[in-house]
Amino acid sequence: QRLALTRWREDFTCDNWGTYLYLRDVMSNQTWSNTYHPLRRPADIEEAIFSQGRAEYRRLLHDIECHTEICVSPEDDVEIRRVTLNNRGRHPRYLELTSYAEVVLAPTAADLAHRTFSNLFIATETMPQKGLVLCTRRRRSPDEAEAWYFQLLYLATGAAEASCETDRARFLGRGRTTANPAALDGVAGTPQPLS
Repeated sequence: QRLALTRWREDFTCDNWGTYLYLRDVMSNQTWSNTYHPLRRPADIEEAIFSQGRAEYRRLLHDIECHTEICVSPEDDVEIRRVTLNNRGRHPRYLELTSYAEVVLAPTAADLAHRTFSNLFIATETMPQKGLVLCTRRRRSPDEAEAWYFQLLYLATGAAEASCETDRARFLGRGRTTANPAALDGVAGTPQPLS
């Protein structure tokens, strides 16, 4: 049975579904994303490259060059996103990176039928020391297949403190969308760990 891992809809008018990455400058509280969506802020330089087996996005905004490479492993059921940041400014920058995805782990038709009901069956577990969030769909019957989804943060250099928020309402906030999530409303000069 084919399962949707994360919530996505084909929408030519808004194009506001998918997996996103937000960047926040801790000192200035400026926020932007690694691609045009979801914040829809024009960049100084912007490029999308699609080739066989991968997609690449390059953006230059606020003196930070962000290069995102996305590919699906042919051997394993895993999508890999590599994000490379380059500070083109004259001063050091302290950035927070926040990824966002709505986990579904169900057939798309079932998710379309009742999104809120579908969300009730997703269970999450965090392992902050490993930078890992595990998600699974609670089975409604013993013969239903078990499905898992995970996000893992791996840093090539240095260490970072990882935090997560698995409550959509708490992350977005009341009456808000992925274009202005409440979780990114931080005070300039202070890190903003998720709950």
